[in-house]
Amino acid sequence: MAEESVVDPGDDAEVIVIGAGMSGVAAAISLRGAGFDDVVVLEKSSRPGGTWRDNTYPGCGCDVPSLLYEYSFAPHPWSRGFAPQPEILDYVESTAATHGVNKLIRYDTEVEAGRWDPDTHRWYLRTSAGPRTARTVILATGPWHRPRHPDIPGLDAFPGTVFHSARWNHDVDLAGRRVAVVGTGASTVQFLPEIQPRAARIDVFQSTPQWVLPKPDYALPPALHRFLGRHPSARGALRGVHYWTQEAIGALMRHPRLLPPLEAAARRHLRTSVPDPALRETLTPRYRLGARRLIASDTYYPALTRPNVHLHPTRVTAVHGHDVIGADGTRAPADVIILATGYHIGDLPLAPHLHGAEGATLAHTWSDNRRAYLGTSVSGYPNLFLLVGPNLLSGTTAVPTVLEAQLRYITAALTHLRTRGHTAMDVRPEAEEAHHTAVQRALRTTVYNSADNSSYYFGVPGVNTFCWPWSTRRLVRRLHSFEAGAYTWSGTALKATTPGHCSERVVFGYGN
Repeated sequence: MAEESVVDPGDDAEVIVIGAGMSGVAAAISLRGAGFDDVVVLEKSSRPGGTWRDNTYPGCGCDVPSLLYEYSFAPHPWSRGFAPQPEILDYVESTAATHGVNKLIRYDTEVEAGRWDPDTHRWYLRTSAGPRTARTVILATGPWHRPRHPDIPGLDAFPGTVFHSARWNHDVDLAGRRVAVVGTGASTVQFLPEIQPRAARIDVFQSTPQWVLPKPDYALPPALHRFLGRHPSARGALRGVHYWTQEAIGALMRHPRLLPPLEAAARRHLRTSVPDPALRETLTPRYRLGARRLIASDTYYPALTRPNVHLHPTRVTAVHGHDVIGADGTRAPADVIILATGYHIGDLPLAPHLHGAEGATLAHTWSDNRRAYLGTSVSGYPNLFLLVGPNLLSGTTAVPTVLEAQLRYITAALTHLRTRGHTAMDVRPEAEEAHHTAVQRALRTTVYNSADNSSYYFGVPGVNTFCWPWSTRRLVRRLHSFEAGAYTWSGTALKATTPGHCSERVVFGYGN
């Protein structure tokens, strides 16, 4: 279908949410709670869940405490301190069902392109199920969406089985097989201990060692949840312990001079887990803790010490027949290759096909720098909002906290749009620029910027497009008050019917 067909008329809604993962489900619930009844959620898959639906590798689970990885309006009796993937997926699905979100979701509907029409002040979307229009679009596709497949010569001709850890092939039996694992990020840390007892031999190719902290995981038995249910203040206190622990670690990330004790704890964890000094040396990072994604595990290091596991401190440069070849000349014969090579973080698949007010695509607008005002609004793309957008996360912030703060902001913005009689809002370029400048300036002194372009935090060379440089409390506070003056407004402005909930001030400063 030609790109121009995006402007064909189609099913109309006041708000269309793209994606039915944790973000999309929260968006639908928040919008309905704020009085927006004409909401549609478009999901390309046949069930909700997002990254927790797609990632099913052995050992997959949450890397922040469970009590922080839940919606504030839907507390859950988690089985463990760090919830496993099946439980999180069930939580997202059951929450969607309980709150009636399933009735709003149009499954097996992939959004292929979108265009803002400046005449009608509406978004026109082309989807696999036909055209749709909306006053407002919310992108809830998430940063962990598209697996990154490395360009390795000879990989396509590998005679065995190849799959990405994010799309685990459960039909492949690893028992007695020779397995090559490419990459040692967060996924490998979780699945390697699970597959190690079954495989005949595992060759792990590590281009960069990870800082690994002990994981304070523990069972949360039903009796404890019954007690917490009878005493909500106790549950709040336990949640507070987790929250402030995460915040304390975040403070160390923002002030690297305070990191040595935490780095010492990580080195002690390595020393007590890996007796072999040569292997310990290979696993010792040469960069500051926190410059890459923070990882916690009590099982990864022991798995690497098993006789059938061999760690190669080199990147993979080629595959020749059954041999996986490293840059240092290592040759490892394999029957199965598992690509644990991460994601295109923040690289929205729809961006090349999403046209803003001037006709440019979001991919073009972001070609040299991904930026968004408060990680939520992009100048030149009216009535478009991003969930978990640029520079909103860190190694210690739980996604639901960010989501709920953003959704309070977005619902306030849409309420303002509706009650004032406007039909379009677009963040001012100067507001976006001021926010971006302040964020990048603050990031300079954090550990997040110390790895330069080698970390996925740098979605654009030289620019950290992932991390929020301040505390989670400051993030929530910054998104608490919607600032109407940071936006331009179009359409007939009527007297507000619900005054007082949003401010007209223009706030570009970040002094507190």
